[in-house]
Amino acid sequence: MYRCAQSLVSCAFVIATLTVSAPALAQTHRPFPAQALRGDLVILQTPDVSLNGHAARLAPGARVRGDTNLLQQPASLSGVKLTVHYTLDPSGLLMDVWVLNPVELANKPWPRNLQEAESWSFDQASQVWTKR
Repeated sequence: MYRCAQSLVSCAFVIATLTVSAPALAQTHRPFPAQALRGDLVILQTPDVSLNGHAARLAPGARVRGDTNLLQQPASLSGVKLTVHYTLDPSGLLMDVWVLNPVELANKPWPRNLQEAESWSFDQASQVWTKR
C-alpha cells in the first residue's frame, strides 16, 4: 500500500513538472535553416496567402508550425497577421512556415528577402545573421 501511494505521488510530481515546464519550452529559439526568410503572413483562403503584402501560395504539402512548434492547420490561422520564418520550394511556393514566438521575434536582424540573405552571413550554431 505504501509503495502504491509513493508511486502516485511520484507520478503526480512528474505531471506537475511537465505542465509547469511546457510553456517555458515554447519560449525557446528553434533552429531555422539558412534559407529561412522573415515575413508577415496572412492566410486568406488556403492555399492563397498574403506574404509581405503580396499574393503568394502555399505549396502542396506545406507545413505550418505554430509558436510552440506544433503543426497547425492553415485554415485555423485564417485572417490573422503573423510574423513568420518561411522557406520556398523551387517553384517559389511557401513550403515551411514557422510562426515566431517572442524569443525568436527578438532575434534581429533576420533577412526579409533573398537579396539580404545573399549579402549577409549566417551562423547556423547561434542562429544569428550579421550584415557584411
